[in-house]
Amino acid sequence: MPHPSLDTINTTAERLAEHVVRTPTLPYYGLTGLDSLTPDTQVWLKMELLQRTGSFKARGALNVLMHLEDDQRKLGVTAFSAGNHAIATAFAARAMGSTAKVVMPKTANPYRVACCKQLGADVVLGEDINELISIVETLQRDEGRTMVHPFEGQRTFEGTATVGLELCTDVPDLDAVIVPVGGGGLIAGIASAVKQINRNCLVIGVEPEGASGMTQSLQSGAPLDSVSVQTIADSLGAPMHKPESFGIVEKFVDEIVTVSDDQMRTVMRTMLTDLNLCVEPACAAAMTALVNPLRDRLSGKRVGLILCGSNIDLETFTALSA
Repeated sequence: MPHPSLDTINTTAERLAEHVVRTPTLPYYGLTGLDSLTPDTQVWLKMELLQRTGSFKARGALNVLMHLEDDQRKLGVTAFSAGNHAIATAFAARAMGSTAKVVMPKTANPYRVACCKQLGADVVLGEDINELISIVETLQRDEGRTMVHPFEGQRTFEGTATVGLELCTDVPDLDAVIVPVGGGGLIAGIASAVKQINRNCLVIGVEPEGASGMTQSLQSGAPLDSVSVQTIADSLGAPMHKPESFGIVEKFVDEIVTVSDDQMRTVMRTMLTDLNLCVEPACAAAMTALVNPLRDRLSGKRVGLILCGSNIDLETFTALSA
């Protein structure tokens, strides 16, 4: 599968600069949460939770909108998502002078629904993933809207690749980067950038045990059309996988590990006490992988963790982290 070239990634970063935050990369000094690591393990946090809309998703959605023709933008866009991607699509549509109708499950967090509406999007609710996709297809057919896919497509990869570009610029010569995996759009972009800049750097994905679709896809040699999802990390609960993101993951990603919901809960509490960060489970996933399945293997290494985003209200955080 094609992947973004380094020239394209740099051009994309320049294009997005007006609309996104170049999020900081910070050394992690809060050692109470990482006391199981050796003292010479060096950890950096790519703070993408500080991004516009609260997650990395803004980068890909904006890049998609920027590549639409004027008449396509006038007709508007649509997307299916339980939260972060819907918020990002609403933001990108407003930034590009377009309109968005986002399709979300009826079980979506009310906080995230409210965020979409505050950004000017119309929100349509559906029962399950099949109905969500059906509604999006109807909006494409009847209103001429362009679908902004939550994780698939070259423009999305170009956008997410800028996260990897920034990380490698801020911290050269990393030994490993740990990336949360949902549908695969984030890790496909980051891996494309990292492996072209530092081919010796490991790119390791992390999935919840209850949503390990990419792991299963790699084991079967093809992206799964349907994935069983049972995890507190709803932002990582992709219901299916797609060929382009799968192909890049297969080419560039060295390994994918899994973590449990209880392990993520522990790290959510750690990030609150050590960093004063109230994060959703997906945002805690990379650190969870480092202090659990990857602890011994990455001991003494220079490791970058992607804090992919966090759209969570205090009530939900309290319930999930208990």
